[in-house]
Amino acid sequence: MKAKDLRDMTSQELGQKLNELKGELFNLRFQLATGQLENTAQVKFVKKNIARVKTILRERELKELRA
Repeated sequence: MKAKDLRDMTSQELGQKLNELKGELFNLRFQLATGQLENTAQVKFVKKNIARVKTILRERELKELRA
């Protein structure tokens, strides 16, 4: 997911997306621990997407504080 696409979302949608990504990461870690995960790089991509969402949410929070 690209940052541009995330910036077009509302803060509420970003919160929902963050919850989805955290759930996905949990499932991937569970699959990794049980040896069922085939594409281990997927964990890395989900972590990066979580970081992107959190960054955009933080930027918006700081922008509101400045205003």
